[in-house]
Amino acid sequence: MGIELISADRERVVATMPVEGNTQPFGLLHGGASAVLAESLGSIHGTLLVAPESVVVGIDLNCTHHRSATSGHVRGESLVLSAGRTVVCTEIRIVDDADRPVCTARLTCLVRPVAN
Repeated sequence: MGIELISADRERVVATMPVEGNTQPFGLLHGGASAVLAESLGSIHGTLLVAPESVVVGIDLNCTHHRSATSGHVRGESLVLSAGRTVVCTEIRIVDDADRPVCTARLTCLVRPVAN
C-alpha cells in the first residue's frame, strides 16, 4: 500500500499513500485502497484516544468516493467525531495532490480491554 504516517496525536492523524500500485484495472485509485487508508488512520487515531489497557476494533466503515485519482499521492487526515468509554468515531478525509476531495470516510471502533 505504501502508506506513510506523517503525524499522529490525539487531535488528528495524517498519512499519505501513492496512487501508483494501488489502482484498479482502469488506472484509477482503487476504492478499496482508500478504505484501507481510512481504516488505518482511524484505527491509529482511536488507539491514541483510549486508555493503555484498551484496544480499538473497527466495527463499521463507511466510504463515499467523490472523484478519482490517477497519479501522485493521496493524503488522509483523521479527525475525532466522538470518543467515549466504549465507542470511538472518526472522520477521515482523503484528498489528492491538488487538495481536491477523493473520499470521505467514517470509522466507528469498539473499545475493548486488552486480552491477557
